[in-house]
Amino acid sequence: MTGFPGPTSHSFISQRLRLHYVDWGNPEAPPLILQHGGRDHCRSWDWVAEELRRDWHVICPDLRGHGDSAWSPDGNYSADAMIYDFAQLVETLGYDQVSICAHSLGGSIATYFSALYPQKVRKLANIEGLGPSPAILEEREAKGLGNRLRTWIADRRKAAGRLPRRYPSIEAAYARMKEENTYLTDAQARHLTVNGVSRNEDGSFSWKFDNYLNVWPIIEFPVPEIHRLWSEVECPVQLFYGTESFASNPQRDGRMAHFRDARLLVYEKAGHWLHHDQFDRFMGDLKRFLAE
Repeated sequence: MTGFPGPTSHSFISQRLRLHYVDWGNPEAPPLILQHGGRDHCRSWDWVAEELRRDWHVICPDLRGHGDSAWSPDGNYSADAMIYDFAQLVETLGYDQVSICAHSLGGSIATYFSALYPQKVRKLANIEGLGPSPAILEEREAKGLGNRLRTWIADRRKAAGRLPRRYPSIEAAYARMKEENTYLTDAQARHLTVNGVSRNEDGSFSWKFDNYLNVWPIIEFPVPEIHRLWSEVECPVQLFYGTESFASNPQRDGRMAHFRDARLLVYEKAGHWLHHDQFDRFMGDLKRFLAE
């Protein structure tokens, strides 16, 4: 981290929810939105933001139900709700055009936005953010709508009755973070943990994200329509993929072909959070892409 001041916290209203974002300053510079993924938070981008803040006005939002943003009262974390939230953020900021770097769930939301409002997006860096792979979608469809609905209802009931997991100390939560991603350095894991937990009344700690985020929304967009939307993204798209991730290579599975102008960078010895796992390489690649 540099000696510059940290980000300032702000909020905006979307669909009656108060949502949070941090602003890294330099408002005269071109805007760059860094959007985190599922069960993550905006401070996950701190290392990236520190590297880019001299040349960009960096904005890092918390998705609904994540970080310091409000939880949805009815547990609505569908794609359409989050797409609206992202559009509302850009509208609130008042920029005619933005560049975006987004990860996982955030990448999916940012890609939808880029397709719906192509004139508003200058460039899109997408880190494993194209949604479930074709193989996973095929497996899901094979179960049939009735079975998927029954599973969804059971999972929602379970989420409603489940208290957030409580850790007796920051150290215990930190150990869980390290277990989840063995590529993280001790410093990375500690920073992500400290900014990703809230302290409970009894002195224990819980992750900030809503339990309902563990339940995948039952209503999904038709795949042919998604591919048609991707083809409407006009800006250059840089895709990133880690070879040790659970995600699928978008070039090999055919999804990359639906974009007009997309290229792929593959990272060895990196998982789903490749921007943490191979930080130096990622920053070099991201800076080159944004500067082109």
